[in-house]
Amino acid sequence: MQKFTLSAERKPAALAEFLDPKDRPATLEAFRGKVVLVNLWATWCVPCREEMPALDRLQDARGGKDFTVLAVAQDRAGRAKVEAFLGQIGAAKLAPYLDTSMKSGRAWGVYGLPTSILIDRQGREIGRFIGGAEWDQADALRLIDAAIAEK
Repeated sequence: MQKFTLSAERKPAALAEFLDPKDRPATLEAFRGKVVLVNLWATWCVPCREEMPALDRLQDARGGKDFTVLAVAQDRAGRAKVEAFLGQIGAAKLAPYLDTSMKSGRAWGVYGLPTSILIDRQGREIGRFIGGAEWDQADALRLIDAAIAEK
């Protein structure tokens, strides 16, 4: 987690629109009250592909009423390809969120994939990690647990 960059000031994250697993429009507002690790990825992105199993294990270990991994595919190939990819890697715990327009990534100031943004319960950015990470390792879990412990 050495590459995790804390925000200088916690500002509200943009309420960019993406599609939920049933293709309904959604924003971060739907997750208010939870700590959220927004992960922007794509099926064609090699570091993203390597990171996804760790994100799935993180969701399995910490996901619930206080925390969720919100993996939003920035993928023009569409839902079928995203769901097939998640099935291929055995990511059973990650919900298939999607943004084929990639507007959410731009709204959140993301210029490369994968990028993960940690959001607090009030919808403010704690910090971000650019590139692939082992989100199920001890240092990452400490970071997530500290965010969850904040009330």
